[in-house]
Amino acid sequence: MLPEYHQQLAREVREFADTVVAPASYEYDTERRLPIEIINKMGDMGLFGLPLPKDHGGQGRDYLALCVAVEQLARVDQSIAVTLEAGLGLGAMPIFHYGTDEQRAAWLPDLAAGRALAAFGLTEADAGSDAGGTKTTAELVDGEWVINGTKEFITNSGTPITSVVTVTAVTGTKVGRDGKEKPELTTIIVPTDTPGFKALPQYDKVGWHTSDTHPLVFENVRVPEANILGERGKGFSNFLKILDEGRVAFAALCVGAAQGCLEQAIERAKTRVVFGRPLGDNQDVAFKIARMQARVHAARAVMHDAARRIDQGLPFTQQASLAKLIGSEAAVDNALDATQIWGGNGFLNKNVVARHYRDARILTLGEGSTEVQLAIIARALGFEKSFGA
Repeated sequence: MLPEYHQQLAREVREFADTVVAPASYEYDTERRLPIEIINKMGDMGLFGLPLPKDHGGQGRDYLALCVAVEQLARVDQSIAVTLEAGLGLGAMPIFHYGTDEQRAAWLPDLAAGRALAAFGLTEADAGSDAGGTKTTAELVDGEWVINGTKEFITNSGTPITSVVTVTAVTGTKVGRDGKEKPELTTIIVPTDTPGFKALPQYDKVGWHTSDTHPLVFENVRVPEANILGERGKGFSNFLKILDEGRVAFAALCVGAAQGCLEQAIERAKTRVVFGRPLGDNQDVAFKIARMQARVHAARAVMHDAARRIDQGLPFTQQASLAKLIGSEAAVDNALDATQIWGGNGFLNKNVVARHYRDARILTLGEGSTEVQLAIIARALGFEKSFGA
């Protein structure tokens, strides 16, 4: 049902994933490093510039194209897929949507070419889903923002090619619609070579071993006033749109993971002989795989619907949450079933099924937990008090 361009893109990225990414994935998963050489090749393919305009070094394609590419990569390696998803959806897109012409010209060409990566500094120890808990501050002093605070779980923030982090910080207070005073959140661009900025050592994670994830520290980080991204005080509404959009590409990652587990389960069921016949001849196994296919098909359909809404300029907040919710649960369930079908071999880290099993757990937590998605969907149905106080 996809247009020919998207089908051709899917074929190209699938071949790259199978011939370049998959053969090396166990090695760099074990080493817990992001293979910059593979990221560079993805940049040469134009993957990091898919939805960005050509005049900023991008490919001028639609958001669905990014989702198609992310899905194919996630089949074999979720860490590589999330590097692309976060590099664009959370890294480059804030600058594209809210940056000035000068900011776009300064940062987007290298990001679109994969020569550099950007990170999105939102989450803190007491702030993520509850952005009102943000403690990082930015004070305007003599024409410069002076930033102090910490961030947590920031993807692509400490690689050798990470060039910039967009940071949400409290820049004052304002009165909300309810008449109560609340923090004024603003987004600010921070180059990673700025004195006072530091990416602390990587986390020891259960999965996504190749994905680059760090806590960040800002100690009297000074950047020019012109580094404000968008309007002062609009950080909250701006990052909500970024998260909505990013969830659709994240849902594509979930679909790819679920698809990868399905493919591995089919292969095992057809080639593994037990008691003199293929494993898949057992109805229980065949039905388990049929359910895996149903999950993939449903998750992909919802994800494509959300991506097309982005491309057509239609409202998509509820659809993004539906896609993320359905996709993440499909990936978790398919990883569990694929591991069961593979048996003991599915518990070996060298097996991609085992890595999907580890990696899939984060999918119901990252970029808005399952509970956050349910609250957003419930609110869209008229249950206004389902989210927050």
